[in-house]
Amino acid sequence: MQVCFFASQSVELAVSQQPIPIQHYLRQPQRLIKALVEPSRVEPLSEEHFRLKMRPLNFVSLTVQPTVDMRVWAEPTGVIHLRSVGCEIRGVEYINQRFHLDLVGQLSPQQITGQTYLQGQANLRVQVALPPPLWFTPKPLLETAGNGLLRSVLLTIKQRLVHQLLSDYAQWVETQLSVANPATMTFDAGSLLPSNSSV
Repeated sequence: MQVCFFASQSVELAVSQQPIPIQHYLRQPQRLIKALVEPSRVEPLSEEHFRLKMRPLNFVSLTVQPTVDMRVWAEPTGVIHLRSVGCEIRGVEYINQRFHLDLVGQLSPQQITGQTYLQGQANLRVQVALPPPLWFTPKPLLETAGNGLLRSVLLTIKQRLVHQLLSDYAQWVETQLSVANPATMTFDAGSLLPSNSSV
């Protein structure tokens, strides 16, 4: 039986003003991915690609643990894009061969009446052919359970983002300022100040 599940989640965060605009922080995908997911469950594959080991998901009588390969990249404006590029269900070969996960997300800084906000949206879609023992379960019941499960996954990511991202951004700014050259106010990691700042 082929079923499809879908969930969507949005987020808006007010960003406190810091000496270095958050756009510079957002250009570092490796920091963002660690704000979204516990570092112990992230394996860097390249500068923009990461392998995420998700927590076990319990669906009706099944327990699966997807491993998702993600590409995370930034535009010069600081807009961050996330997209899944691969997924594997280890240990359950029947599901693995019939499982497709698609995660697309975006996070962008916005200026609204002088205040900076981070606005984001994530869409998660799963298509899977269920094993024979579940064929007798009514499809609407399966879809309700599956959609609820995906919503909980996105909500967990959102809650971690809300708690971790701005804290990590503040720590990053503090670190950058500690290595700044006070005479020129430039940074070892490159030009981090906005172009209209005096140097």
